[in-house]
Amino acid sequence: MNTKIALITGATSGIGKSTAFEFAKHNIKLILCGRRQERLDDIQKELENQTEVYTLSFDVRDKKATQDAINSLPDTFSNIDILINNAGNAHGLDTIQDGDTDDWDAMMDINVKGVLYVSKAIMPKMVARKSGHIINIGSSAGKEVYPKGNVYCATKHAVLAITEGMRIDLNPYGIKVGAVNPGLVETEFSKVRFKGDPKADSVYKGFEALQPQDIAEIIYFVVSRPYHVNIADLLVFPTAQANSTTVKKN
Repeated sequence: MNTKIALITGATSGIGKSTAFEFAKHNIKLILCGRRQERLDDIQKELENQTEVYTLSFDVRDKKATQDAINSLPDTFSNIDILINNAGNAHGLDTIQDGDTDDWDAMMDINVKGVLYVSKAIMPKMVARKSGHIINIGSSAGKEVYPKGNVYCATKHAVLAITEGMRIDLNPYGIKVGAVNPGLVETEFSKVRFKGDPKADSVYKGFEALQPQDIAEIIYFVVSRPYHVNIADLLVFPTAQANSTTVKKN
């Protein structure tokens, strides 16, 4: 793996950050992407004694900024072997009739268009080399719709449809494509969804949620399989969770 280059979006926190640290253990060269340059700088300093790290600060919602950022990569980082489309967010938890259209736009732009824009910028070189591996971070919300999750669930269903479409389209070029779909993972996710409301703190209380490191280890397992093995779709829950609405709490 020490000859591989991986680009991770949403690398400043949660699953993206943990994946960066997990990949660094295996000497994978890293391109870390996010909107918060100061966080990217801090992570780079922590990891640069383990592997080579390059950072890109841009918003995946911005098509031109995304393409410009990828085009700006130096030659030593330009041939990306592994793409982890991790950037994504939930905004609000409302019925359709009470939903905030700004929240809808944010989720559609980040979770769906962001995956497309980043992938579109990176895939041509993978196609030219006839090699590469793309992992889209989905969610159990892409498998079932839960109350008040309407648009967020729709975006994650879209991620799975895009993943399947990518796998078909890139199949002739030997490029692996798959999705990792976590259930309840304890990250900044709920703080963003509830916009700083204290009720976000209660989401993970009373049971042992998945941690970002759990998902990072799974992602590394997926990318480290032999060439002839492609894990196309993986769903992972904490033991306490049976589905999106059934969680055993103390």
